Amino acid sequence: MNFKKIWKFIWHDDSLLSWIINIILAFILVKFIIYPGFGLLFQTNYPIVAVVSSSMEHNNMNFDEWWENSKYWYQANNIKKEDFENFKMKNGFNKGDIIFLRSGKNINLGDIIVFKRVNGNGNPIIHRVVKIYSENEIYYQTKGDNNPDSIAQFQEFKITKDMVLGKSMFKVPYLGWLKILATDFISSFGKS
Repeated sequence: MNFKKIWKFIWHDDSLLSWIINIILAFILVKFIIYPGFGLLFQTNYPIVAVVSSSMEHNNMNFDEWWENSKYWYQANNIKKEDFENFKMKNGFNKGDIIFLRSGKNINLGDIIVFKRVNGNGNPIIHRVVKIYSENEIYYQTKGDNNPDSIAQFQEFKITKDMVLGKSMFKVPYLGWLKILATDFISSFGKS
């Protein structure tokens, strides 16, 4: 088979085999070229993450409504409304969104970071930095915007720099549902 016939088969043929080959090629392209390329560009091994929980959702409220419901914890922790309004993604994000990350260097109060769980099991966590402090090294405390408090089981009170996988840049709404649905579908076979 020559190159023109292969090209026509892959991109113009309507057969099931052509469709399967297209999916395989798309997977290879994303997994081994696009994703590593973004990683190199943004200086992180995790340049793109899908949000798999609702911990950062603002429940379809505008910022002022959300703040009225959430302000007590933040005010008790020295974060004013004016501070929060200047934070990146002040309106949070939703389960199913995709977040693009860059290097986890130069983390500031209000930044949204992705960090490894202490035990290494499960998905990484993506939450907002609500406190930065030092005890012989720098630690970050995080909190999901939709959570009533920082969660002890995630060790959100003492995140070290080496636990940080990246810092958020921007989001693409809903695109992460593809990953969530595919993961749920694949994991459903393991439960049978």
